[in-house]
Amino acid sequence: MKKVLSLTIVLFLFVRLSVLAGEGMWLPMLLQSLNEKEMKEMGMRISAEDIYSVNHSSLKDAIVIFGGGCTGEVVSDQGLLLTNHHCGFGSIQKHSSVEHDYLTDGFWAMSQAEELPNPGLSVTFLVRMEDVTENALEGVTEDMSQNDREELIKKNIEAIKDSATKDTHYKAVVKPFYYGNKYYLFVNEVFNDVRLVGAPPSNIGKFGGDTDNWMWPRHTGDFSVFRIYANKDNEPADYSEDNVPYTPKKFLDVSLKGVEKDDFTFVFGYPGSTEEYVPSYSISHITEVTNPVRIGLRGKRLDIMSKYMNADPAIRIQYAAKYAGVSNGWKKWQGENRGIKRLKAVEKKQAFEKQFNEWANATPERKAKYAQLIPEFEKTSKQYSDLDLAFTYLLEAGISGIEVVRYARSYSGLVRLCEAKDADKEKIIAMATRLTSRIDGHFKDYYQLIDEEVMAAMLTRYANDLPLKWQPDVLRDINKKYKGNFDAFAQKLFNKSMFTSKEKMIAFMDGFKKNKYKKIEKDPAYQLASDLIDFYLAKVQPGLAETSAKLDSLQRIYMKAQMEMQPDARFYPDANFTLRIAYGKVDDYMPRDAVHYRHFTTLDGIMEKENPDIYDYVVEDKLKELYNEKDFGKYAAKDGKMHVAFTASNHTTGGNSGSPVLNADGQLIGLNFDRNWEGTMSDLMYDPDQCRNITLDIRYCLFIMDKFAGAGHLVEEMNIIE
Repeated sequence: MKKVLSLTIVLFLFVRLSVLAGEGMWLPMLLQSLNEKEMKEMGMRISAEDIYSVNHSSLKDAIVIFGGGCTGEVVSDQGLLLTNHHCGFGSIQKHSSVEHDYLTDGFWAMSQAEELPNPGLSVTFLVRMEDVTENALEGVTEDMSQNDREELIKKNIEAIKDSATKDTHYKAVVKPFYYGNKYYLFVNEVFNDVRLVGAPPSNIGKFGGDTDNWMWPRHTGDFSVFRIYANKDNEPADYSEDNVPYTPKKFLDVSLKGVEKDDFTFVFGYPGSTEEYVPSYSISHITEVTNPVRIGLRGKRLDIMSKYMNADPAIRIQYAAKYAGVSNGWKKWQGENRGIKRLKAVEKKQAFEKQFNEWANATPERKAKYAQLIPEFEKTSKQYSDLDLAFTYLLEAGISGIEVVRYARSYSGLVRLCEAKDADKEKIIAMATRLTSRIDGHFKDYYQLIDEEVMAAMLTRYANDLPLKWQPDVLRDINKKYKGNFDAFAQKLFNKSMFTSKEKMIAFMDGFKKNKYKKIEKDPAYQLASDLIDFYLAKVQPGLAETSAKLDSLQRIYMKAQMEMQPDARFYPDANFTLRIAYGKVDDYMPRDAVHYRHFTTLDGIMEKENPDIYDYVVEDKLKELYNEKDFGKYAAKDGKMHVAFTASNHTTGGNSGSPVLNADGQLIGLNFDRNWEGTMSDLMYDPDQCRNITLDIRYCLFIMDKFAGAGHLVEEMNIIE
């Protein structure tokens, strides 16, 4: 029996030690010890020190967090920055109107004076990172409760951050890795003056739209161009006409050499979130409980939005960014579910858990520490699943899914200030002024009929699909009073609420005084929002917090145990929106029987997809002219064609949008912008045969700038390697 067990473990270790090609999101400061040898064996010609260094400028000094959830890269000595079109979409949309429709027509600043400021948009450079595990866990003991542990770590982290940024303009964040078994400090420099320089028309930047989103073959020119500005000392500063283009420590060289199959590539960016080391119960919950609910509810919202958007160009502009945001998750979760099922991920996790239990029970010491982990996971996951289902409906069909509810809820802080016995008049005025300043922006991109129809549809699903136990009292009351007719309820609410009208809100907030808060409280939209939140706080949040904390604690111990079980294995940490390296090779793939996708697409495919009757497939006249004349200039590939995108086996996720894809010499060859639909399960389990990151070929990006838009001056700023 012992011999069989030993053989099982040895075989498992052999499999786990062989990290799959292209798998992993690695910390740049650890590349030299963990990855450099393998990267060079795969074809890399630069060193780990060239990628990340604290002693001299390196590639990491050209990489930024763009906004709150994307990556960008600096490509000139004047702070010129590239990211995806969908990352810059919100900024492009805010500058757009029916008169100046930059979404449809594109935008190109022909001089720096024409570049457009974007209040609220920032970019963040990493100055350095450091392992601070010892300081973060100082005083933490094994017998501490989870709450006490978290409180002490939080206190320790604040001290670490204060020490790291003292007497500097830097900002710091400390994040847990390996589920709280390690902690790393990130010292950052944040620039707040970021201006829009260029964006192709949506028929290029979003070609294929939501139909092609997450799909391959792909023909989307998904890029936009910005510039970072600084003060005269080259330091961060708020927007000012006196600011000057930022001079970076490093900017990327741009290669026109293109890629071939099996070429080494690496992605340098900020992947958002993955869960590679969770047990089978977590994957089952995601794919069998929450994903189907989110897919169904979002699908209904998308149907309603598209109906109105297709009927009116103004509404299409208003809801372009909202539609894209809702659709992105909706389609991704469908692909994720398909991939998990095809990969039999749950069964594989269960097989590992069986091996883990054998290992845990093999010695008295391990049995005492780890034997109950998997049974506890099963028990707690069942409790968590019901609570999280209720929370998912609350968000998707209530607080987040219905705009007027979300907007009304944004006034809750003002209500709390006003109803306090020792209300601070200056704070009330300041908050009221801030809320008033946002009225125009909110209603600029709001269409009441869409929201009203969405409310009726969401509440109908909420009432019909969820067990009564998890339905808020207000939902049951509405259902009873209106006999299940949520259309009638929505119509009445929208007629009565001031939160559906720009004019009503401006009039109400004009000269706002403390005693006016009672009208907010009586508003039906605000009451609905409050009732939903009250239900969450009373019936869902306590149990959800308790089970989440228990699962977090179990996962921390489980992660530690996995690493103890496999002491010689390389473990990459799950993504948590910190700077990472993923590397792999340019590759094709076969998603199903008799289907073989090659690794690149060309402008020929755009012409094949052209359909003037479908907005997503309209081709610009100028692009057709360039294609027909084969006027590709120096951007053509060796085969004479204009390549558009390519696929590789780099392990990416959300947040990697806009990340530079670099070749063996560290030169920019493309912008990462998506994954293939068949490989979206890589957030939970990576499959080297199916998981591909989709990259915009930098040559197509420059071709559009230069030949299509006539903005060749931007290309001239860059250091082009031919």
